[in-house]
Amino acid sequence: MSRTVSASSNRPYGVARVVAIWDLPRSSFYAARQRRRNPRESRKRGPRVLSDPELLTAIRTVLDEAVFTGEGYRKVWARLRHKGLRTSKERVNKLMRENQLLSPHRQFLPVTHHPHDGVIITDQPDQMWGTDATATFTAAEGAVTVFAAIDHYTAECIGIHAVKKATRFEALEPVRQGVREHFGFFSQGSAAGLRLRHDHGSVYMSDDFQNEIRFLGIESSPAFVRQPEGNGCIERFFRTLKEQLLWIHHFRDLDELQTALLEFRDRYNNSWILGRLRYRTPAQTRRDFALALPTAA
Repeated sequence: MSRTVSASSNRPYGVARVVAIWDLPRSSFYAARQRRRNPRESRKRGPRVLSDPELLTAIRTVLDEAVFTGEGYRKVWARLRHKGLRTSKERVNKLMRENQLLSPHRQFLPVTHHPHDGVIITDQPDQMWGTDATATFTAAEGAVTVFAAIDHYTAECIGIHAVKKATRFEALEPVRQGVREHFGFFSQGSAAGLRLRHDHGSVYMSDDFQNEIRFLGIESSPAFVRQPEGNGCIERFFRTLKEQLLWIHHFRDLDELQTALLEFRDRYNNSWILGRLRYRTPAQTRRDFALALPTAA
């Protein structure tokens, strides 16, 4: 239309006059003419997405150029971004895993079997106890350790002890408390027939710890390595201890913490109900078992 010659002036109308009459911006006309002269390939807006083979080639290039060995997929993803190649960390991880490019030190080792496939609940009290340690904090001492022991039948806390330095001798204290209370005396063979479940921590596998429980007649029963289910009773007790006490209260020093732990032990044994105990408390479960003994006899 702009090139059409006017009958009166014998001159073309021109772009400016035509777009003014049509009420269109002149820039739209020139942009449309530019697109018509230089057509572009239509694609999504944003950075160009590499195909899997292209991205894999770029990943291999980054790994070949790396100064350090064993860098994981996150650093490979970051180095790709430095090169102007945009993609997601998840996609880089997927391609590196499928092509065995991940660091061998970080590869996941599939578990083909579980050594612990049975139950750890006993048929009566004082057949198996479980013991372990957890950490907490006081204002005076800083990080401290809490040792505890629990009966696998009644879920009863039979000993609890807080200490600044977690040694093999301190780890024995909850067991000593339980032996004195439930076996009546502390001497050679006084706890014969009892098994003690613990993990492979250095304090529990030490000669001093093992020798003392052997002196008491207790059989050591370590859980399988990397199988926390084997020590699940004490682990579940620690969860309750943290949620009901350690995570919601602040303690000035060890004395205040120890007092709170003993109070919690009594409150837990006499008031905490468990589904596997038919919603009875640990202390009630022990009493019910003792009352059933004459009937069973």
